[in-house]
Amino acid sequence: MLKATENVDHGKTTLLDSVRGTAVAAGESGGITQHVGASDIPIETIKKTCGKLLEKFKVQIVIPGLLLIDSPGHAAFSTLRKRGGSVADLAILVIDIIEGFQQQTDESLNLLKQFKVPFIVAATKIDRIPGWYPNKKSSFSDSFVKQRDDVKDELENKLYRLVAQLADRNIESERFDRINNFTKQVAIVPCSGATGEGVPEVLLMLAGLAQQFLKDKLQLSELAKGSVLEVKDVRGLGTTIDVILYDGRIKTGDYLIIGGRNPIVTKIKTLLEPRPLQELRVEKQFDYVDEVIAASGVKISAVGLDDVIAGSPVVAVKSEGKIEAAKKLVQKEVEEIIYEKSSEGITVRVDTLGSLEAMVKLLQEREIPIKGTEVGNATRQDVLEAKNVSDSIRQVILVFNQKVPEEVVAFSKDLGVRIFENNVIYRLLEEYGEWCVKEIARSMQEKLENVARPCEVKILQGTIFRQHSPAVFGVEIINGVLKQGISMKRTDGKVVGRVKEIQKEGKAIPEAKKGDRVAVSMGEPTIGRHIFEGDKLVSAISESDLKILRQFYSHLSAGEQELLKSLFE
Repeated sequence: MLKATENVDHGKTTLLDSVRGTAVAAGESGGITQHVGASDIPIETIKKTCGKLLEKFKVQIVIPGLLLIDSPGHAAFSTLRKRGGSVADLAILVIDIIEGFQQQTDESLNLLKQFKVPFIVAATKIDRIPGWYPNKKSSFSDSFVKQRDDVKDELENKLYRLVAQLADRNIESERFDRINNFTKQVAIVPCSGATGEGVPEVLLMLAGLAQQFLKDKLQLSELAKGSVLEVKDVRGLGTTIDVILYDGRIKTGDYLIIGGRNPIVTKIKTLLEPRPLQELRVEKQFDYVDEVIAASGVKISAVGLDDVIAGSPVVAVKSEGKIEAAKKLVQKEVEEIIYEKSSEGITVRVDTLGSLEAMVKLLQEREIPIKGTEVGNATRQDVLEAKNVSDSIRQVILVFNQKVPEEVVAFSKDLGVRIFENNVIYRLLEEYGEWCVKEIARSMQEKLENVARPCEVKILQGTIFRQHSPAVFGVEIINGVLKQGISMKRTDGKVVGRVKEIQKEGKAIPEAKKGDRVAVSMGEPTIGRHIFEGDKLVSAISESDLKILRQFYSHLSAGEQELLKSLFE
């Protein structure tokens, strides 16, 4: 079984489409694979596609074929890739040759290392190299010799950037046709999913890799194991599940145990296999079979599948006596999605168990507390519970790949609860993150507008316009912000009164900043008795205002921070 993993939108599904001759990529949300899919590539297709390359590289194919697992490439799906990595025999690390290594590439590479999965590197999008002359469905070798010398040089430069980046990660690599020992070096295959160039070499390298590394791995265990890709309603069959069977074999009549909140136990009524080269998720025509052997993608019909959650582990057993042990096995995997619940966290609603796994991981990395998670759509009850959270930026429901009912949307607006929904998981979290930044800034500004700000002023010589009731005089703002309504005190701590009005150039203003020279009026003090020309006054700040200023300390000016330090002391 083969697994493909990549960076965001680096052409993985498009590359696999080129192998299959299909167009799955065009139907993906945001151009990025959101769920795992599977396609069977028969031996005949591999031989036909590779053609003369088999003779050139002296490869004799003996494997029965390849099962391609197309998994999401974004960092948020590392848990799905991890699950796939643990069951994949080989992998294609797909990298955009123009962009090179990125964070998600390292994540994928680390998983391949962790599970010791042999892999090749598909350096995609060679057709985007400036000046590249496309030769559709050609081998890379045939297409490369037809390119201009400057284009060849550009490809070589980008190729050796990948070699250097892999070397930095302790991986020795080389272009596939320059490798002497495939056990020591990773093959890099320049290719394009858009034009099909290099696809023959990709299949050739995989076939060779499979025969080199999988001689002792093609034995099946007695226990059939798989994972649910999707739950679908099919006319004439009712609710069915699409499953990747990655170990063992299953037959009609076997007991099927599916993990979930409560394990589901049923009997297999019908097994249906997609036609060769077709993607299991989008295929409409199937062949009825009595038995399926791993690794395969299969549609299963049985009673009681309505509550199955996509992403759930599946085990099939022959006898009733093995059911309890199978239930414990599947539940152990389901329970691995662990997070610490917080009454002050956000609410999460997703479409599959795999999406839930990914979302929890991503939120934990960002240290965002989680109130509750569920596979399924948002409800009015979710809105009520979100409203009870005291922190406004956590009064939120994140909904992935679900259409929220209109009545729930309306109810959330009435209560002031924000619902974020998107069918691309990283965009969903980006939208929430951007909103949080704006909401925090708005809240900060609102609070700062309503508190006394740190301020120091000096009464200017010769600017006493009135001595009392009210005292009117000129001041210079030495530090901070002078606001209308703020109480002022002398440097000895004696409060002398409240600023009634601030005027600059004959016009009333709400506040004055460092360097401004303004006239102020105060009702309480008498100049010459309580305050004098040349005196310095500082703002008198209450404990409650000090608490807020401490909270937003980093957003204050350097002068205000300096004044606050003295107030703290």
